[in-house]
Amino acid sequence: MPWEAKGVNQMREEFVRRAQSGEKTKSALCREYGISRPTGDKWIKRYEAGETLNDQSRRPHRIQQTDPKIEEIIVAYRKAHPAIGATKIHRILTNQGVEGLPSAKTCNNILKRNGLITREASAASTPYKRFEKTFANQMWQADYKGKVKMKNGLYCHPLNIIDDYSRFNLCCKAMHGETFEEIKPVMIGLFDTYGLPFSLLCDNGPPWGTSQSTGFTHFEVWLMELGVLTMHGRALHPQTQGKEERFNGTLTRELLRYTELEDFEDSDRKFERNRQFYNYERPHHALKLDTPAQHYTRSDRAYTDVIAEWEYPEGCELRKVKSSGYFNWNSQGYFLSEAFGDKEIAVRPSKHPGCVSLFFRQFRIGRIDVEKRVFTFKRAYLIQNDPRWTDT
Repeated sequence: MPWEAKGVNQMREEFVRRAQSGEKTKSALCREYGISRPTGDKWIKRYEAGETLNDQSRRPHRIQQTDPKIEEIIVAYRKAHPAIGATKIHRILTNQGVEGLPSAKTCNNILKRNGLITREASAASTPYKRFEKTFANQMWQADYKGKVKMKNGLYCHPLNIIDDYSRFNLCCKAMHGETFEEIKPVMIGLFDTYGLPFSLLCDNGPPWGTSQSTGFTHFEVWLMELGVLTMHGRALHPQTQGKEERFNGTLTRELLRYTELEDFEDSDRKFERNRQFYNYERPHHALKLDTPAQHYTRSDRAYTDVIAEWEYPEGCELRKVKSSGYFNWNSQGYFLSEAFGDKEIAVRPSKHPGCVSLFFRQFRIGRIDVEKRVFTFKRAYLIQNDPRWTDT
């Protein structure tokens, strides 16, 4: 029996009276009126209590208003940090000991009500699911943000390095260029402060690598001497360095979009202030709203500028690489890289028939097809525990 055939309230009264008269069972009447048993019980209960059978407002009976002073704190923080979302603002203010905070959802409503949320900001705050390493310093990710023009008319190249596991920002520094000579002392400073990572993920551009098949860079060889594996993302696949790309975007949204950089000194001051905020105050969705500093610990692999001699196992023949990047094997010259100039490499038979493998310290760096006299690959791999064997 459709409820629209008569007035809704009239049908509800009729249902209740028939149920009370015992004309039919309650279940049979519910089926006849096309309602559920709980709905029928609800109307009977209201009728017996003398309450109206009209539809009631679903608005909460008691609405707790947020203290205006608390709302002012939330709004002020958002204005000071326009790219920080409601959930993170709620966690930050909680960590700062602010009492009387509403829920994160209410904080979001407060920001909306005050016109402080845009569609762009909402999209930027959407959490991403990332794959990460299992402990701190297992891998660092490094990248240049791209040149940024300063008020003095010059450009700086922000160098950003983060720990893959904890997202801890190890370095955010304004660089003059992207060369090995300039980045080497910066890396040494990081190694002195945080110890050595096991691997470093970067792109194929300078100073990390080369997009051409000409061998290795001085940066890669230097890190190999320190026992650090350099890994490169696939060309035209920035998602390989997803966390680093995410950090670059965060730096743009939360600092560069709202701040002018005067010169190199001013840039470094502002980058360092933002780095401290990012590491120690700003919650991270991927860390369940913890800060990166809560998950990062210093590496126990200490840096030293003394490169120890390396002993190769039996069966290896040593060859010295010329300053031109060539070395000789079986009266044939092979180009490896100028970066290995005046350094010794080891050669030994490969498991692949007709081939020999090349080694530099604990890294396999290439394989040569002796019959064809060509390299079959030229890339650094750790002899043991190379992360690429287990990572997809």
